[in-house]
Amino acid sequence: MASDYLPFLIQAALAALITGGVIGASHFFGQRMAKNRIKDTAYECGLASEGVGRTRFSVKFFVTALLFLIFDIEVVFLIPWAFIYREFLAQNLPILGPILFFIGLLVLGLVYEVRKGALEWEK
Repeated sequence: MASDYLPFLIQAALAALITGGVIGASHFFGQRMAKNRIKDTAYECGLASEGVGRTRFSVKFFVTALLFLIFDIEVVFLIPWAFIYREFLAQNLPILGPILFFIGLLVLGLVYEVRKGALEWEK
């Protein structure tokens, strides 16, 4: 029974070792605080940062991200269906109707988004 957990224990130990190694290397080889430097300042390419660090984004970016997530999750539901489609056909179970209904709802949602202009960047 203990041999069943051996691959997991090896993977967990390896992950802990790599994590500790990266944190240790960052600590030993990382940038040290000097007398004239301010600790924890932004540093990029040897140049002082310009402008504001936090900029405001338009809501359109977030809407596009949410739409991407919705249609990405659709794939998560369709891939298992594609793998088991033959098994359902072999057992004479109706599966095409519910999947077509699901895809139809997604197409209706996409048509709604296009009509509302959610995918247009400039108005």
